[in-house]
Amino acid sequence: MRLKDKRVVITGGASGIGKACVDRCAAEDARVAILDREAAAGAIVVDVGDESGVERAMADAVAYLGGLDVLVNCAGIATRKPATEQDVESWDAVQRVNVRGTFLCSKCAIPHMRAAGGSIIHMASVVGMTGVRNRAAYSTSKGAIIALTRNMAMDYAAHKIRVNCVCPGFTRTPLTAGIFADRERLEKLEALHPLGRLGEPEDIANAVLFLASDEAAWITGIVLAVDGGFTAGHAQDV
Repeated sequence: MRLKDKRVVITGGASGIGKACVDRCAAEDARVAILDREAAAGAIVVDVGDESGVERAMADAVAYLGGLDVLVNCAGIATRKPATEQDVESWDAVQRVNVRGTFLCSKCAIPHMRAAGGSIIHMASVVGMTGVRNRAAYSTSKGAIIALTRNMAMDYAAHKIRVNCVCPGFTRTPLTAGIFADRERLEKLEALHPLGRLGEPEDIANAVLFLASDEAAWITGIVLAVDGGFTAGHAQDV
């Protein structure tokens, strides 16, 4: 078992990619605690943008697990608008959950890892790596997470805390269900991925599992696209 006896906290673990990460880590014999805004799957309910709430939730999770070896920051929300049509309220909401939430959860987790080291895995997106239309707030938040990954990797390497980032391509989750409702649009999206399909949450969870495990012991500060080739180029003949 690749995560035997590892103590893992996963934010946003009640659904989508987060849930797939919970299932994958548990299958590898990890002990897992979930932080989520929804009271589902035994989650510790928390608003990841609230500092005092995160402090309490992380302390409760660490007490339950008996320590902390891995943090997976999956909690996230999205909005789909260009900058000129983006209202400030939803802009702030996306940054609050995606960027502030990732920062706060990491800030509260690191003190529990300083003694023995650990692995932190942020969830960004291919839209933080390459331009995609109509995603001003979301792309900005995911680009910030990529930058935070590299900064934290440098800051905490001396403590044997590895910090890496996974960037999913277009993946079938509750967050993206509306995008895939239109069949014509779905086929266009599939064609943009050289491997010819959209991602499944399990595809992303497999990458998270690797980065969480000791197999990635000499890896920190990377930005790993798990995207069916989306950022490498497009399969359509132009």
